[in-house]
Amino acid sequence: MAEDLTLIKEGTKEEKYEALIPQINGLLYGEKNLIANLANIAAALKEGMDFFWVGFYLVDSEDELVLGPFQGPVACTRIKKGKGVCGSSWQRDQTLIVPNVDEFPGHIACASASKSEIVIPIKKDGKTIGVLDVDSDQLNDFDHTDQQYLQQILNLLP
Repeated sequence: MAEDLTLIKEGTKEEKYEALIPQINGLLYGEKNLIANLANIAAALKEGMDFFWVGFYLVDSEDELVLGPFQGPVACTRIKKGKGVCGSSWQRDQTLIVPNVDEFPGHIACASASKSEIVIPIKKDGKTIGVLDVDSDQLNDFDHTDQQYLQQILNLLP
């Protein structure tokens, strides 16, 4: 597959995800390297969904995440377990959708333009190995639809 995406600029959120998922699947096909796959997912989501920031934090130790592949402004390098949205999602082992990051207790402001966020744990062999973090510069920009489709994308990882 060529490394170009066919992007839908107009259409519903669902239509954009539906067009993007088979393309991401094609990018991942046959590639076993986690970092390469996460990098392509981040780039595809940033371009295809026009997110403000999209990237991954990977479990680096028992109590700390480290920045992985991402697209967008520079980001925090390390996040402690239970801190901010990413660390809280990891600690609780659940997806967190935050309509207004300024109202999330202990939010870590890596970029002041970030207004809402969704974080989804990444599982491998039943163990959380990291989180997908997506930020928007709009309030209340994420919902169950994003959760559903982003989880589908994470499920494509080998």
